[in-house]
Amino acid sequence: MERELLIKYLQGDATNGEKAEVVAWLDADQANMKEYHALQKLYLYTLWHESPKDGVENKPVRRISIKRFSIEFLKVAAVFAIAIFAYHQLELKNEKEEAVVMQTLFVPAGQRAQLTLADGTSVWLNANTTLTFPNRFDGKKREVLLAGEGYFDVVHDSIRPFFVKTTRYDVKVWGTEFNVMAYADRGFFETALLAGSVEVMNSGKDKGEMLEPNQRLYTKGQQVVKAPITHFKHFLWREGIISFEDESFVDMVLKLELYFDVTIEVKNQEILKYQCTGKFRTKDGVEHILKVLQLSNQFSFKIDHQLNKITIN
Repeated sequence: MERELLIKYLQGDATNGEKAEVVAWLDADQANMKEYHALQKLYLYTLWHESPKDGVENKPVRRISIKRFSIEFLKVAAVFAIAIFAYHQLELKNEKEEAVVMQTLFVPAGQRAQLTLADGTSVWLNANTTLTFPNRFDGKKREVLLAGEGYFDVVHDSIRPFFVKTTRYDVKVWGTEFNVMAYADRGFFETALLAGSVEVMNSGKDKGEMLEPNQRLYTKGQQVVKAPITHFKHFLWREGIISFEDESFVDMVLKLELYFDVTIEVKNQEILKYQCTGKFRTKDGVEHILKVLQLSNQFSFKIDHQLNKITIN
């Protein structure tokens, strides 16, 4: 395998055909995988240790975009985790000298990602989600910026609280497990607490609403509602499963549009009265989900791939 192609693959610039060629080569022989990992480590060291240019006062921002793929997903997620770990181990030696560098991870439609932050906090990101975070946490608090949906397992720190900041609300935690949905273009926000405690507050405020385990806080129009979690299977999205449990057809459509970045037009208003239940693998795609739902709901649909639009009749 030509090294230039492997580097192109690592940079995310390979075509679909080249990606398939690399994946086939990796699966063919364990020795190929070892060679790839050796090159990968060298590439990651260079990528994550570039110094800011002299004379630049603003903190640099690095953006990593995980492009559409199938079996490459686990490899890319592993690459990202290794990069964070390697960088964190080396920066401990020069923590005082190195500037805090902001990094951005974007997960496209139909995909998900997992990463470990510098403090050991685990984060899962759903489709169409962007997370901005520092290479290390400096100061009296730990902050990340979320646009989309993320599940957090935060490492406890009695001195430095952890903040998930969104466009409308901030979530303050010390060490806990919770899920946040904050897709700004949908005008919807929800925090669901699985363990520990969190405080949800308006951005810029010092006090907010406390949640207990198995509670969620969400917006409904202009109102903010606190209620018990009733649909725990929703969090299966971390495993690549979309779950609907007696969900309205309207809400189901909104989620499919969000997760698969597609426009869905429902022309038959009677269909909107349907309730949907089922579990689906994200990798099977939106067309498969609609075909399965057709078995228990009377409707037809047509896909316009050029317009990226689905019409339901």
